[in-house]
Amino acid sequence: MYCIIVGGGNVGYYLTKDLAAAGHEVLLLEKDRGRAARLVEELGEMALQGDGCEVRVMDEVGFGRADVIVAVTGEDEDNLIVCQMAKRKFDVPRTIARVNSPANEALFAQLGIDTTVSATRIIFNLLEQEIESDQVVPLAALSRGNLEIVQVDLSPQSPVVGQRIGEVRLPAEAHIVSVIRSERGLLPTPDTVLQSGDSVLALVHTERESELIGTFAGA
Repeated sequence: MYCIIVGGGNVGYYLTKDLAAAGHEVLLLEKDRGRAARLVEELGEMALQGDGCEVRVMDEVGFGRADVIVAVTGEDEDNLIVCQMAKRKFDVPRTIARVNSPANEALFAQLGIDTTVSATRIIFNLLEQEIESDQVVPLAALSRGNLEIVQVDLSPQSPVVGQRIGEVRLPAEAHIVSVIRSERGLLPTPDTVLQSGDSVLALVHTERESELIGTFAGA
């Protein structure tokens, strides 16, 4: 399967690595030159600098032979353009779009996007179901972009391995909402002990993202 991912943020980065590890042909497009350069340094030929909304770029990277196009930029408008062009001009069999604002989910479906993924909606539903009512983060706050959903993979060198979640000193405005262990999602408690190989999914204020990653990954 040839998959093109547009958007080199955390979602695009980890998705690229996972698809490549599964043996698929994958290309990650990122329009910001600085970030693209860092991605190319780490991922090699799997990453490329380019604006995935431009038809010229789409043609050059092979949208016409792609099996799946995944648009996971931080802008809903860009994700919609990418997927619509993939469908209408290049006849891509399947398109998947990240929807940052839940209010746009219905619009994306009406315009023919095969699959939409709203991380905000997923995390909000999880919070609503599993956290006491006075602790739930308002959906409006997520929709305005004040918070990011961050996944951090714990290596054996991570300073938090072996600690209970309740012992981890999180940045202000950060909350652990799930731990993925052995391909199973866990609903964490303060007594959950973090292990090497865990993937920690957290909500954090955008200004605190790097601090959160440093907490789990170390300096």
